[in-house]
Amino acid sequence: MRFIQSLISFVGRALLAAIFLASAIAGHIPKFDKYTEMVAAAGVPEARNAHIAAVACMIIGGVSVLLGFWARFGALLLTIFLVGASYYFHAFWKLPAGDEQEAQMIHFLKNVAMMGAMLMIIANGPGAGAIDKRKVTLELK
Repeated sequence: MRFIQSLISFVGRALLAAIFLASAIAGHIPKFDKYTEMVAAAGVPEARNAHIAAVACMIIGGVSVLLGFWARFGALLLTIFLVGASYYFHAFWKLPAGDEQEAQMIHFLKNVAMMGAMLMIIANGPGAGAIDKRKVTLELK
């Protein structure tokens, strides 16, 4: 039973981390300048530095949650990223009623749902089989 819990917990963390790691590795890093322009156009202060911080949050947080290593800290980084991304890029309340407003509201709520998952990790830890759960002992002779 312990193996099944560990496997399910790992798969859950992998599914959760996948969007952040894929976005950073396949989009933000290879198209860094294009994405930085988008960040600036959205009105984010210090766009280049903010974009660097966002990519760092996605990679460090994503790997941390995936492995369950310092998972609470990784989930906090991803929560910070999600708050900023939601506010600047999915501000549906600033749009007139219509299809675009509805689409942005759905993206915003998707991010809110992922924030909920991050808060669960922060509150309860990464689950069975995580590196954080392993007991590491050092014997000095």
